[in-house]
Amino acid sequence: MERKMDIPALQSFLAEQFPQVANTVQVTALSDEGLTVRLSVSNDHLRPGGTVSGPTMFMLADVAIYLAILARIGPVALAVTTNCSIDFMRKPAANADLICTARLLKLGRVLAVGDVMIHSEGQATPVARASLTYSIPPK
Repeated sequence: MERKMDIPALQSFLAEQFPQVANTVQVTALSDEGLTVRLSVSNDHLRPGGTVSGPTMFMLADVAIYLAILARIGPVALAVTTNCSIDFMRKPAANADLICTARLLKLGRVLAVGDVMIHSEGQATPVARASLTYSIPPK
């Protein structure tokens, strides 16, 4: 399936529709299978104990799959998460950006399923993985 949005279009969409994350999440790579996004970690993303919070990693996984879907179907703002399962496997570095690789496993008319791996920049082992399902509204 062809891509309907490129990296600049995805970033513009974020700026227009989700300005609350547009300044911290950047799409760094786009492929036929999915995409890679970077979260610029700041103090706002940390929890006690000096690590990136779970809600921050959930947001990153959710935004990454959302953008991977939009890259394929176009700017459908009302596509929504219907399920997410996330495993927090290691403590992320507080002083490193998070790199999230999202891969679409199925893209149907109504549902999309994908998975993500999240790494602290510079670390080979993942800090979290998630599986997400999205509902795509009818045209």
